[in-house]
Amino acid sequence: MNPIESNQLPLDEMLISSYEMSRETIVRGDISKVELMRDTALQHFKTNRFPDSTHEKWKNTEIENLTCEDFVQLIEPAQADRNMDELFRCEVHNFDTEIVSMLNGWYHDSNEKLRTLPDGVVVGSFKAAMNAYPALFEQYYGEIAQNTLNGFTAINTALVQDGVFIYVPDGVNARKTLQIIKMIDLEENLFVQNRNLIILGRNSSLSLMHCDDSINQHSSLVNTVTEIFVSEGARFELYKLQNLNDQSGLVNTTFIRQMADSTVKTNTLTFNCGLIRNTIHINLDGSGAHADVLGLYLMDKSQHVDNQIRINHNQPNCTSNELFKGILDDQASAVFNGYIHVARDAQKTNAYQNNNNILLKPTATINTKPFLEIYADDVKCSHGATIGQLDQDAMFYLRSRGISKANARLLLMYAFASDIISEISIEPLRNRIDDMVKKRLRGELSVCEKCVLHCGSPEKEYHFDIDYSKL
Repeated sequence: MNPIESNQLPLDEMLISSYEMSRETIVRGDISKVELMRDTALQHFKTNRFPDSTHEKWKNTEIENLTCEDFVQLIEPAQADRNMDELFRCEVHNFDTEIVSMLNGWYHDSNEKLRTLPDGVVVGSFKAAMNAYPALFEQYYGEIAQNTLNGFTAINTALVQDGVFIYVPDGVNARKTLQIIKMIDLEENLFVQNRNLIILGRNSSLSLMHCDDSINQHSSLVNTVTEIFVSEGARFELYKLQNLNDQSGLVNTTFIRQMADSTVKTNTLTFNCGLIRNTIHINLDGSGAHADVLGLYLMDKSQHVDNQIRINHNQPNCTSNELFKGILDDQASAVFNGYIHVARDAQKTNAYQNNNNILLKPTATINTKPFLEIYADDVKCSHGATIGQLDQDAMFYLRSRGISKANARLLLMYAFASDIISEISIEPLRNRIDDMVKKRLRGELSVCEKCVLHCGSPEKEYHFDIDYSKL
């Protein structure tokens, strides 16, 4: 069978038809729980279809601009002989990671689909892990993902192709950062369904870097659902790097459950993409759990980013800190909806939420809505949002010290973004992201001799003694 199912119908109809015609291929190797969830989710999708901007939670994101396009779907993997090093190489000095590759929606490793690392961490293909660890799938898969949250989560559950499975046993501290590299490289416009399942045992730790990249200018729509379970006393860090072409869309939905005394940090760094929708749902289900949810988006041209964050404080003595910052240029647009829910018995909750934005031109737009819903009385919670332009007093301060207008703008934007960059705890990664942010703020990824930031160049550096307290 040709692994590419062509789209002769609207996307939703094509996906339904694809499932019904290729069901045996799609469910091959599934355990009964996964197969049942597929059928249930498909029925929900048939009834509700994809959301569009007439839906309240999508009103500021015209996702129908993507779902009305023609796409193909890879029912089976193709191009298995492609060398990922030839397609993409992440060059971060002194950053030693364990690479996990995804190509066009399928786990890509010519040697083995599932491996146990020397420290005991199990990593590999979602499809392969389903057969190797059926008990873990029975216990965790689909337990926190809201498979009927919208049409994207429903069709992901029904048509999931492959994805990444990670299991960190009790007491294991992963020695290396795991790096998921998801590449899109197909001559047709591609619709990708990925499902990730990540499980951290008690008192374990893991850092994960999740990169979405495209290396051509073809349109694609990537629909990813990730479930993450963080057991008692476990520590988890997640860094998402999003850098796709302007013709592509990314719908990224992450569900996290934290147990007692666990710690989670997520940092979503958005550099490029035509349209991105990031949804993060965190349930603090154990006393003493803490979550840092951070994000930085740098958008220009007609790019659009939509961040939907929900943190549920379900148990007492939990804390959360939410900070998203954005710089928008040209006709770029952004949405931020932050929601913190404090349950009735979740006393001693500390929860903070903030969204700050700089609009470089009058044509850039931001719709921001921080929100608190509190049912406990012994809590400390705050929320806020700011929208503005670069501080003209700070601009005058910098220019009065001989700095050009262009370089003064760069320095102010960089100072604004540095709060998010500084929260990256892995030093080589922090340095690399710092360099990428500097380049992105210039609107390109190349070194310019006249740029005061002089990104990554070892030949020449500029130093300015500036009192940042005055910015």
